[in-house]
Amino acid sequence: MEQVKNRRQGYVESTRAALLDTGRRFFAERGFTGASAEEIVRAAGLTRGALYHHFAGKQGLFEAVFEDLEAQAAARITVAMERENTPRAMAAEGVRTFLEICSDPDYREIVLLQGPIALGWQRWRELDQRYLGTILTDRLTALLGGAGPHPIALTTAAFYGALTELALSIADADDPPQARDEAVRLIGAMLDGLR
Repeated sequence: MEQVKNRRQGYVESTRAALLDTGRRFFAERGFTGASAEEIVRAAGLTRGALYHHFAGKQGLFEAVFEDLEAQAAARITVAMERENTPRAMAAEGVRTFLEICSDPDYREIVLLQGPIALGWQRWRELDQRYLGTILTDRLTALLGGAGPHPIALTTAAFYGALTELALSIADADDPPQARDEAVRLIGAMLDGLR
């Protein structure tokens, strides 16, 4: 009985993974509106029933792909920051890593460009804040000692907006690595200006 249960669980996990992988590829290549549920399930070698069972449709699949990318980004940023030993160095490394992640074509297309379209502005912000907003707030609080010259919520919102716009600018730049390095220096100057 346990062996049947394990096989069934393995099938469930592999079905979900196949849908996530295929959905990510289609959403990155075609965008949310350009990728049909039928094409996704066909390419994954599955049925629409599997899609609806695991994600309740294309919208749910997109949100799961989005959250997967955001969770990976948050983990990567956290690991990068942990290699540093001062609040300033941690903040700078977090920014550099975030902007590097934003250069990834899948992240750029799915999270930055398609996310607000597919999820709606409010849901996009809610999910983005869930994964990345806490990291930003924590780093700014550590850097400023919890008592900066401006309210931390307002400071976080300003940096969040600046980072989002910089990420889009870097993705469209002729030389993304150079643009990223310049953006890191700019954010560093902004951080230094707060203290």
